Amino acid sequence: MGELWKLSLAEMHDLLRGKSISSVELTQSYLDRIKAVESDIKAYITICEDVALKQAEQADIRIAKGDCQKLTGIPFQIKDLIATKGIKTTCGSKMLEDYVPVFNATCVERLAGVGAVVLGKGNMDEFGMGSSCENSAFYPTKNPWDKDRIPGGSSGGGAAAVAAGEAAYAIGSDTGGSIRQPAAMCGIVGLKPTYGLVSRYGLVAYASSFDQVGPMTRNVQDCAAILEVISGHDEFDSTSLPRQVPSYSDSLDGNIAGVRLGIPEEYFLDGMESGVRERVNSAIETLKEMGAIIVPVSLPTTKYALACYYILAPSECSANLARYDGVKYGYSYQDTEDMWEAMGVTRSRGFGMEVKRRIMLGTYALSSGYYDAFYLKAQKVRTLIRNDFDSVFQQVDALIAPTSPVVAFEHGDRTDDPVRMYSIDVCTLPVNIAGLPAVSVPCGLSDGLPVGLQIIGPHFSEGNILNIAYSYERNTEWSKFVPVMN
Repeated sequence: MGELWKLSLAEMHDLLRGKSISSVELTQSYLDRIKAVESDIKAYITICEDVALKQAEQADIRIAKGDCQKLTGIPFQIKDLIATKGIKTTCGSKMLEDYVPVFNATCVERLAGVGAVVLGKGNMDEFGMGSSCENSAFYPTKNPWDKDRIPGGSSGGGAAAVAAGEAAYAIGSDTGGSIRQPAAMCGIVGLKPTYGLVSRYGLVAYASSFDQVGPMTRNVQDCAAILEVISGHDEFDSTSLPRQVPSYSDSLDGNIAGVRLGIPEEYFLDGMESGVRERVNSAIETLKEMGAIIVPVSLPTTKYALACYYILAPSECSANLARYDGVKYGYSYQDTEDMWEAMGVTRSRGFGMEVKRRIMLGTYALSSGYYDAFYLKAQKVRTLIRNDFDSVFQQVDALIAPTSPVVAFEHGDRTDDPVRMYSIDVCTLPVNIAGLPAVSVPCGLSDGLPVGLQIIGPHFSEGNILNIAYSYERNTEWSKFVPVMN
């Protein structure tokens, strides 16, 4: 059947259902692809060849009995901060280098329930803290479009794996843009769902009020199919919302005539690369030609989003990562009889520089005498940012913006300048602050590198924003562009 890893989910599903191929054959095709390119890309921390083939065999038995759902027998990668029973979950950190969960995250359990096949765990910035996938404790991931460049972060392994054909799709997490930004930089589709739509149970916490699990795919149809499986209320997650899951695939009718699309002026920054600006503006013109109504809008508190995020998220990180003390689990320094020294050395050696930087930022913001000036004020700004979105969504159905103001940059280009690194997430952070859904879809190339178009909607408007993305995808050729790998 040739290179099966090049097919879309729908094509794979049709072949599996018709028994033209087996899940074992499909899975082996991906494992062969991983062997061919993984040494160059480094998209995985753990590759589960034996587990994948065993799950593929079970999927084939299931299909033979007539049970072939959309994702049955199809191989995927999962970010390495999402718990997988019996498979190491390192969070890209020395602190959890040997941690093997005894349970599955809810999203993994739901995918297992339809017979999906786990290929392995995706490389990532340590504990999800980073924008370039250079903060992994093990090795940086490379962008399949140009191996000298970063794939984006923190779900860089997932984006690179999908773009390079090392997985049919990936499950990532998005705290400040960690699905959408690498999706944009690797030329794939990435969705950050409404906060509470997908269970966070089994997702190792970075910033609990921001984190959200979502899919990374080659096209919008695939994205909708995966969202249908992983969404829904979960009693194990108190932030999971009791809502019925609609058929997101049925929302993809390709018609956006009369849809009102807001263009927020604050997202078109002075520091935006000219190639990105041109591609996004061209995409807006395409949407207009397709019948959408373009409405200039303003989100004035957007300018405070970066500062707001880097107070609130590190504050939550400081609290969440306090559990890694060398006593309960994870790396533990034992060469001392002093408990305080043991804890200090454990955390110093177990965490990387970026994680330690964010813990210190958060601890400072929460400390006595600074709580009101920083954390409390940032929470008030968060409310203002949410209010801005609420006001704008009374005028328009969705917002159109760049996903990232820059294309993928060279490895090491920003590692010594944290503020410059943080600034590349300026277009994605506000969505997490407000808990909104947003999707990134390819909208062109700048200097041969992918540019992402971000579509933002009000809470629980996944069906609408996916249809806008799908309509754009159908009327352009950009989703068909793939990296040429040597």
